Amino acid sequence: MSRLFTLAAPTMAAILGLAGLPAAALAQESAAAAAEPTLSSGDTAWMLVATALVLFMTIPGLALFYGGMVRKMNVLSVVMQSFAICCLVSILWFFAGYSIAFTEGTPYFGSLSKFMLAGITKDSLTGVIPETIFVVFQMTFAIITPALITGAFADRMKFSSMLVFTGLWSLIVYAPITHWVWGPGGYLAGDGVLDYAGGTVVHINAGVAGLVAAIVLGKRKGYPNENFAPHNLVLSLIGASMLWVGWFGFNAGSAVAADGRAGMAMLVTQIAAATAAMSWLLVEWATKGKGSVLGIISGAIAGLVAITPASGFVGPTGALVIGLAAGVICYWGATGLKRALGYDDSLDAFGVHGVGGIVGAILTGVFAQEAIGGTAGALEGNVGQIWTQVYGILATIVYSAVGSFIILKVIDVVMGLRVDEDVERDGLDLALHGETIH
Repeated sequence: MSRLFTLAAPTMAAILGLAGLPAAALAQESAAAAAEPTLSSGDTAWMLVATALVLFMTIPGLALFYGGMVRKMNVLSVVMQSFAICCLVSILWFFAGYSIAFTEGTPYFGSLSKFMLAGITKDSLTGVIPETIFVVFQMTFAIITPALITGAFADRMKFSSMLVFTGLWSLIVYAPITHWVWGPGGYLAGDGVLDYAGGTVVHINAGVAGLVAAIVLGKRKGYPNENFAPHNLVLSLIGASMLWVGWFGFNAGSAVAADGRAGMAMLVTQIAAATAAMSWLLVEWATKGKGSVLGIISGAIAGLVAITPASGFVGPTGALVIGLAAGVICYWGATGLKRALGYDDSLDAFGVHGVGGIVGAILTGVFAQEAIGGTAGALEGNVGQIWTQVYGILATIVYSAVGSFIILKVIDVVMGLRVDEDVERDGLDLALHGETIH
């Protein structure tokens, strides 16, 4: 039927033209109708799955990953933070976060034209998927980013202060940076910065905010002399495994389509994660004489972080090198760098996410392939892409650091950031939530 219409269209246009109706106007109307996006059931189905996978990364994935790494008296406080952040940020994303990030405005900030998701109906489309799904997909990114920060200040921040910080940070820091990179007219995207799934938006942003928070709050009581060993690495391994599986939604889902680019993103994600896990393990083995569970799972997360900005732009060989570099450099970030600078990043939010995000963003500029993502990297002659990536990294670091510092200092003045010394010594679970694990 469609073929019949196509064959008949020129004749019909001629008839209508003879009848006094301009054939050019008919052609314009036909072209407009053809250009209008229509819903793709295949892409929609994939994005429903990808959205669920990314939510799975925070609850239960990150909650268990972080929960197993703290001392037993603080495990409930840590898992509570991830769960509460999921709830709080979902509400804030509905009210204003999505509108700030994904509507037309300035190159630096969207608008409030979709405040409380105004104008979004069941028939609204983003490309060829329902906009409702795109809202929730991006919501899951907005959820996990501040949840990552909590690893930097584990064991010492008030729950109430954490909620206030998360709310303000999500709207003042996260949403604008998202607009810069992924929003319509965002200035970093306009300047050519490549970030497929969140190297700058999520990982560098969260890692830098975590570093600032760790410095502002100060070290845990007794750090580094007391024993802060993880209380249950089985929980952490399960959490890391959930993060790994969920990351396929994170990276392959960022194609917003069920296509070849999504498939390549999935492939390079697996390669980078596995390679980084092994490279971290081997470095640890060489320096300490044995490989640890904490080491191999930390390495896997480092590889997942580093491949995130590159996942839609690089091929398998690039992923292998990115994973190798991430495992080695993030091991140094979580050990040597932290010791040298003397800050207490409790669960290495900066050492893994900040450092890994920087490594991945820079190497995206090296290994990007025009045939995969439309932009060539240094190996294909576009050396300037490396400097463009560095420019995006620096812009993210500065805004995240300054914004996070101001928010933290204001909260500290108004309500205080840190729990009392007695609470910190006896454990946050009982004091802040009235519950303990026996």
